[in-house]
Amino acid sequence: MATPASAAGPRKSSRHRGEGQWALGHREPLNANEQFKKDDDGLNVRARIENVYAHRGFDSIDSNDLRGRMRWWGLYTQRKPGIDGGKTGVLEPHELDDEYFMMRVRIDGGQLNLAQLRAVAEVSERYARGTADITDRQNVQYHWIRIEDVPAIWNILEGVGLSTTEACGDTPRVVIGSPVAGIAEDEIIDGTWAVEEINRRYIGSPEFSNLPRKFKTAISGSPLLDVVHEINDVSFVGVVHPEHGPGFDVWVGGGLSTNPKLAQRLGTWVPLDEVPEVWAGVIGIFRDYGYRRLRNRARLKFLVADWGAEKFRQILEDEYLNRKLTDGPAPAEPASAWRDHVGVHRQNDGNFYVGFAPRVGRVDGATLGKIADLAEAHGSDRVRTTVEQKMLILDVAEDQVTSLVEGLEALGLRVNPSPFRRGTMACTGIEFCKLAIVDTKGRGQTLIEELEQRLPDFDQPLTININGCPNACARIQVGDIGLKGQLVLDDEGNQVEGYQVHLGGSLGFDAGFGRKVRGLKVTAAGLPDYVERVVRRFDEQRTDGERFAQWAARASEADLS
Repeated sequence: MATPASAAGPRKSSRHRGEGQWALGHREPLNANEQFKKDDDGLNVRARIENVYAHRGFDSIDSNDLRGRMRWWGLYTQRKPGIDGGKTGVLEPHELDDEYFMMRVRIDGGQLNLAQLRAVAEVSERYARGTADITDRQNVQYHWIRIEDVPAIWNILEGVGLSTTEACGDTPRVVIGSPVAGIAEDEIIDGTWAVEEINRRYIGSPEFSNLPRKFKTAISGSPLLDVVHEINDVSFVGVVHPEHGPGFDVWVGGGLSTNPKLAQRLGTWVPLDEVPEVWAGVIGIFRDYGYRRLRNRARLKFLVADWGAEKFRQILEDEYLNRKLTDGPAPAEPASAWRDHVGVHRQNDGNFYVGFAPRVGRVDGATLGKIADLAEAHGSDRVRTTVEQKMLILDVAEDQVTSLVEGLEALGLRVNPSPFRRGTMACTGIEFCKLAIVDTKGRGQTLIEELEQRLPDFDQPLTININGCPNACARIQVGDIGLKGQLVLDDEGNQVEGYQVHLGGSLGFDAGFGRKVRGLKVTAAGLPDYVERVVRRFDEQRTDGERFAQWAARASEADLS
């Protein structure tokens, strides 16, 4: 029999008495990250990079700048070569740091003109040893960047309107957008203005340069729901209100990492011209009410989970907008399982766009330059990146499409890729990332080649998401086959690189997280055999129209092993 609360004495709070929420008066820093942000705004480190560190070299960089504030300008130290995955969680940060940087370039909305693409390619070739990975947030990431070269790189990028401002750090990160905004025949509403206006008003502003953690934004008017709105901090998704017409449905509190949560609808309809204001309200709540005490609880998703959508909307309306928002409809289920825009598609002006697939987002500066040349030769000045590590060339006349497709295919960039090339993505992995335990990019490319040879007739939509650690940068929990890097034992009892397997995650269709089969881990060497086996079983057992996620939910553990 339970003891009554009155007899047990006063109930103790299960929480620390302060979560570091500014709005509740808790302004004193409760961890080292909050302290260095209070000591100096991360935006201010640019002056030290330009005036001190670029002249005096790597060893002159203050530690709080090196592993903290420099992220506000898109710079992380990369992993020192030769350190195996077993040392990742053991060594001190300075032991993992190489004297080179990863640099992330913001590509808001995935939008690039050819001058910008050529600038990205030039930096890659001159300063980054040819590296230029396309990320699953539409950015480009360089490696091997020297601190001495950073001012020159900024000069090249900013000369064409690109930036690394707040590409990392506890800031509003890149605003992802539909890569076919403004051109798609089936578009509900073009969100480009809102993407640009948020950048103009708020990116690089001290108003939002000290957040509890990163803040991720998505804006899309595509019915394909092509910006993974379910896993962003705030998303604006195109809908048609029965009385007010096209606008946006608002979602908040999504995110993955080690504690994944799907975003919640606020149930509001927001017109295009109010999106920046509502965005500022949502990020303002995060800045003021977000949990700053513990870094692993400092994302907006934890606040939304504790408050619920109804309270969050009330605070947004009452304290930040000072008005009520209009109720609105939810988006319709997308018509296609693929949301990457790969292939040849007609635009709303009669021209065509051509989407193509590098392998796991890995390209290089020379290839990007050739893509720019191909686009120009076929009458285009616009390319796009996608949240699936793909690229598009826009505005291609009908009589130029065949030639363009042939040119892309000659570069190894598939316009009609296999499901394995189309659906496989990978994070940076142990090659450069200090958090990673295993290889990802190389293994993903090898896996694609193996599966294409072994299963040449397989033609169903399938996503394979490969991550080098538990942090889910490659969205392992929402892939059909999610692979979380870890060290495992092989048949001889040796510790080797491998993966824990998640099966049947999805976005768009019945969004949910993948299933983990008890004890199901696979070595890196055994990965192609395992994926082949489970894909064959799916293909044999699926019913008409059944997707992998649906099959995985009903399949026996034996069939998934």
